[in-house]
Amino acid sequence: MSTDDSPTPKSGQPARNRAPAFATVSSHYFPALVGLFVGVMIISNITGTKAVLFAPSLHVEILGLQVDGIATDGAFYLFPLAYVLGDVISEVYGFRAMRRVILTGFAILALAALCFWVTTLLPPAPGWPNDEAFKTVAGVVPRFLIAGLAGYLVGEFMNSWVLVRMKAWTGEKHLWSRLLGSTVVGEFFDTLVFCSIAAPALGFTTPGQFLNYLILGFVWKTLVEIVIMPLSYAACGFLKRREPTYQQALLAA
Repeated sequence: MSTDDSPTPKSGQPARNRAPAFATVSSHYFPALVGLFVGVMIISNITGTKAVLFAPSLHVEILGLQVDGIATDGAFYLFPLAYVLGDVISEVYGFRAMRRVILTGFAILALAALCFWVTTLLPPAPGWPNDEAFKTVAGVVPRFLIAGLAGYLVGEFMNSWVLVRMKAWTGEKHLWSRLLGSTVVGEFFDTLVFCSIAAPALGFTTPGQFLNYLILGFVWKTLVEIVIMPLSYAACGFLKRREPTYQQALLAA
């Protein structure tokens, strides 16, 4: 006996095509935020493999350590955006949603590293002169990979967890304190883990160079969060007004 409830077409008549089935996207904004977050992380992991030194003539002594120049990496101008996005997602969608985003980003970063590594092993076409250059840029350096993934997991989880815990105490008030507090904690752990692992591979081998790299990275990322906090406020406010489920949660609270 057929379990199909569709009407049986009369003899000689073609069967009527059913409308195709699709799942419904519950939010128009969340997928875009996830894509932007993961994109920023992938780009930062590539650009971060370049060591950068500003003001090489600068020589100062901090806590008895000689610091020469301002040392950082090539992701310094973009990476803070990942924490801004993490703050927005955590504030609007919660820790559970951000946890999925973090794990998704981790999987994609690992996949990207695997693809880069496999591609460097492929035989180049005869006469193609850029094989070594490609390996230099896209080749997977184990120390960078471990540093990036470890710092990413620790920093982003701490950032999201602190923000959500603070929101449980403050409710909808004092958003600035959540944005700043979570960033300070998340960026500190991210920078500490990443720099501790990656600094030798970037050539920052002396205690002064490491301290320079660590402090500059932490202070810079925190300052960026403060400077663009009005944009974070605007993004959170926009999403809270546009997401029906957020408004429902407010009414139910």
